[in-house]
Amino acid sequence: MKHALRITALAALAVAAQAASAQELVVRIGHVAATSGGAAHLGKDNENGVRMALDELNAKGLTIGGRKAKFELLAEDDAADPKQGTAAAQKLVDAKVNGVVGHLNSGTAIPASRIYSDAGIPQIAPSVTNPKYTAQGYKTTFRMVANDAQLGGTLGRYAVEKLKARTIVVIDDRTAYGQGVANEFEKAAKAAGANIAKREFTNDKATDFTAILTSVKAAKPDVVFFGGMDAVGGPMLRQMKQLGINARFMGGDGICTAELPKLATGALADDMVTCAVAGGVEAGQRGALDKFKADYRKRFGQDVQIYSPYTYDATMVMAEAMAKAGSAEPAKYLPVLAAISTKGVTGPIAFDAKGDIKNGALTLYTFRGGAMAELAVVR
Repeated sequence: MKHALRITALAALAVAAQAASAQELVVRIGHVAATSGGAAHLGKDNENGVRMALDELNAKGLTIGGRKAKFELLAEDDAADPKQGTAAAQKLVDAKVNGVVGHLNSGTAIPASRIYSDAGIPQIAPSVTNPKYTAQGYKTTFRMVANDAQLGGTLGRYAVEKLKARTIVVIDDRTAYGQGVANEFEKAAKAAGANIAKREFTNDKATDFTAILTSVKAAKPDVVFFGGMDAVGGPMLRQMKQLGINARFMGGDGICTAELPKLATGALADDMVTCAVAGGVEAGQRGALDKFKADYRKRFGQDVQIYSPYTYDATMVMAEAMAKAGSAEPAKYLPVLAAISTKGVTGPIAFDAKGDIKNGALTLYTFRGGAMAELAVVR
């Protein structure tokens, strides 16, 4: 009799478990970034931000349309390669993800955005700054940070007005990101009265810049602007020092990382570099961001690089739109996402008609004592 009762109890538990499972809503969030190659530290940082958000959402037990949501991460590596980026995007579409946070780079996010658009899947880019990304007219593309027109333009004006630069050399790595930010910098610096003595280019895998820098030295620039990532910018700084080029070094968010001093291996003098990160918070928002950074360090045993707070916010915004729409189906929550107005650890979040962040902030930095030092937050 006891044996029969035990079987009945077990059967009841199995039925209850099946019912609970039927009630549970599995929500798959895709994330794509370069988690291998020279930008791997930035890609992993972005991925970690999504992980933190999903862990919190699962711990909180968020309900969507009356069902408890279980969030799962589908992470892909695009190695900053456009072909690999589109392959990763198609893989996520085939897996029927409910939304995508990514990619890290403009060069992979732009071609991938068409694939997400065709599938009707919302894509929130946390660190993509090329204006083309949201200029394509897709209703599924959203951006968490200010674009290159704002970032490059701000740096161009800063070079002339604050650093008093008159002769400038511009170098880019021929990626969509590097060329984009360099073009906007050059345009703004020229408009402010600077002479662009040379425009040079390299690639995002280069390590030897002797020929370029010999040409740069002959121009005697006040400022060298580099459009590219820290993995190239660091060695470039080291070789500038070896050649005796004493110009200020400027760049966008690609070089504005905690890794730059290590990559420059002792060539980074105080106040030599001025860079800008798309994003930033004013004094009133610092507490929330500082808490995020402390929680991140506790969770991963390392400091935030740049954009993990934005991937965290992007994931939370996506989940909020799903909850408000009462559905994780892309077609149902997409209009809610487009009209969202909320606040994250990075500040106010709302998107304009193109999907760009409204009133996006920029933070200007330099390096002192081998560490990043904030100069100003501008909008």
